[in-house]
Amino acid sequence: MKLQDELPVDHRLNQVYRIGAGLCGAVLLVFGCLGLADGLSFFSTDGEDVAGLSSNGLLSVVSLVVAAVLITGAVIGGNTASTVNIVVGTLFVVSGFVNLALLERSANLLAFRMPNVIFSFVMGLLIATFGMYGRVSAGLPRNNPYWRHRHPTATATTSTATVVRS
Repeated sequence: MKLQDELPVDHRLNQVYRIGAGLCGAVLLVFGCLGLADGLSFFSTDGEDVAGLSSNGLLSVVSLVVAAVLITGAVIGGNTASTVNIVVGTLFVVSGFVNLALLERSANLLAFRMPNVIFSFVMGLLIATFGMYGRVSAGLPRNNPYWRHRHPTATATTSTATVVRS
């Protein structure tokens, strides 16, 4: 039994994954397009302000690629969108840490400044949260498809039985 078989196509979690990926992808798409429209230098480590963040041509292209990945995940939906959100969110957080170490250095190829690092952390956590919603928790309800997948021996009757305490 595969997890993809457990989650119906019309399950409500599918909408959460799709909306999260689509919204975050749209934000990155706008940021990348604004950076390219400004004709920024491709490898400038100083960067110029775009929508309150520092950017250069390379960061604009990276933003467009990540936006395309997120929007593709949103179009596909289901577990694919969830997994894409988790992976991209994790990469954003890792990128925040790496670029925090590279601030004010010549190796800062994406022209990050502190607002970019904070944006990377916040966006990464937001994207990952969209991906993990209803999928990762110790308190998933017993009718959740992910809970059922993790507890294959539990039957529908025992998993939905209520316990009355006196």
